[in-house]
Amino acid sequence: MTVIVYQKWTVHVFSPIENPTPRHSRYLWVQNPLPRSAPRLLFRVPASFLASAPLPPRSAIMSDEEHHFESKADAGASKTYPQQAGTIRKNGYIVIKNRPCKVVEVSTSKTGKHGHAKCHFVAIDIFNAKKLEDIVPSSHNCDVPHVTRTDYQLIDISEDGFVSLLTENGNTKDDLRLPTDETLLAQIKDGFAEGKDLVVTVMSAMGEEQICALKDIGPK
Repeated sequence: MTVIVYQKWTVHVFSPIENPTPRHSRYLWVQNPLPRSAPRLLFRVPASFLASAPLPPRSAIMSDEEHHFESKADAGASKTYPQQAGTIRKNGYIVIKNRPCKVVEVSTSKTGKHGHAKCHFVAIDIFNAKKLEDIVPSSHNCDVPHVTRTDYQLIDISEDGFVSLLTENGNTKDDLRLPTDETLLAQIKDGFAEGKDLVVTVMSAMGEEQICALKDIGPK
């Protein structure tokens, strides 16, 4: 075991871990000697650390009890999830050309000589209404977007087309524009001009948001 003192950190370099990944080949135990009772913390860092010296970021620290490393991919919720192509149906969701879409038509070809039936998807982008198509072997996985809908009370409409919405915790959300759908746009503007209490539904997927529906809950 090698012991290295780097600034105020004492670094114990143990033997290489079993089956190391290309990017990570050693466990490093790191302990700040002040106070002496401080718990040891586990880093999993590149072996090049021994030559370059800088410690890993504090965000990479894990407790002594957890002998695994949280990858960046797990740091936040994924925008999509995998689903076998053959199980995706009409009115379901799918990602085509990195866009979240709603399936409007799906057909499956017969199994070919290579043993793979193929699914032909026709879908509409849920934000810009563009038609997209894709063909995927039925046994392969497709990316499916996480699509959520949230209701907000409409407070105000600015001159530049942004809306002010009231959230459940009493804060305001001011980063959305009015929808581009002409019918929905007219309903929102007319209802607001008449002084009605309006609730809009905001659809979210893959980092995008858009008002997709309107609920009239009566006059103010």
